[in-house]
Amino acid sequence: MNNLIRLGSDGAELATADPWILALTAPELPTAPLILSLSDWLAHQPEAVLRGEQTSADAVCLQPDDEAEQLAPYLAVLPLIAVHFPTFRDGRGYSQAYLLRTRLGWQGELRAVGDVLRDQLSHMRQCGFDAFAVREDKSADDALKGLAGMSVLYGRSAIEPRPLFRRRGGL
Repeated sequence: MNNLIRLGSDGAELATADPWILALTAPELPTAPLILSLSDWLAHQPEAVLRGEQTSADAVCLQPDDEAEQLAPYLAVLPLIAVHFPTFRDGRGYSQAYLLRTRLGWQGELRAVGDVLRDQLSHMRQCGFDAFAVREDKSADDALKGLAGMSVLYGRSAIEPRPLFRRRGGL
């Protein structure tokens, strides 16, 4: 994917290489690793993957109407989960990410795709995203600045479960 930003141990950086192809409408693409919609992923997986005996070669992309809990039986075999933002005004992806990280315990890459813009990145990070496919007509270098947006968060988040009043004074 173009304009991909990943969070790593050294902070946020532009990804130099990304083998994944987002294939939400045409899963008959090349044999490269694909990011498929949940329904296409379920339809194209071997039985061993669906039983949890083999890691999937493909990743899943949750659409706004998908329930994050549907992935619970498959989390151990998924290499990556993407969450689609069809428009920047649709906030359901934030909830999906938060549920995947906090309730379902997803530890792998969680990628925001679709209408992903600089102003959203800091909040997406707080919800648990660690990779961001910035919209192709926008500058990923500029979007990196969006990750430094908030220095202090008052509420709890996927990356800091304690609210600010609990963090003060060592409580």
